[in-house]
Amino acid sequence: MDGPPGNDCCSICHGSFHIPHQANCSHWFCGNCILQVWNHGSSLQPCKCPLCRRQITLLVPSRASSQQVHNPEASDILKRIEAYNRLFGSQSAGLSQRVQDLPFLLKRLFRELIDPQRSLPFVIKARLYLALISTAIYVLSPVDIIPEALFGIIGLLDDVIIALTFFLHVGTLYRATLVRRYGGSSN
Repeated sequence: MDGPPGNDCCSICHGSFHIPHQANCSHWFCGNCILQVWNHGSSLQPCKCPLCRRQITLLVPSRASSQQVHNPEASDILKRIEAYNRLFGSQSAGLSQRVQDLPFLLKRLFRELIDPQRSLPFVIKARLYLALISTAIYVLSPVDIIPEALFGIIGLLDDVIIALTFFLHVGTLYRATLVRRYGGSSN
């Protein structure tokens, strides 16, 4: 699914989605509606999601929205979304924000990996697979920083930390790819 649910509507205008975009909190909005929310507040900081109140630091257009570049209205909205992503997409977020963004990023990444019509840059794929292999080797190997044989369940702590580090690394890599893709160039 690369678009909003079919039976859903924009929670801002309560109408059908027009140029839909997904926020990093996984909620969908019309491109123009979410830009109006941002323009209504401070233009120096990201707007908050009207549903969950999380900061929106990344807006990703649906595939159909991305293909409307020849429509002047859609093109204007997409350019303003790119400007928004340039401003806030690369901001360093705290650990809690990164963990909250993981479900959104990992779902999109998984869909992108299995969809043959999409492609990630080779370098990103290579880094992703290298991190996956390294994490799997560490978690499955009998050598641990905190051995399970001596410390029991507490010994799993290092494996959990390594797995969390892997997911955060992959999320950061994919987020940077999305910002580059939907934030355009700063020229």
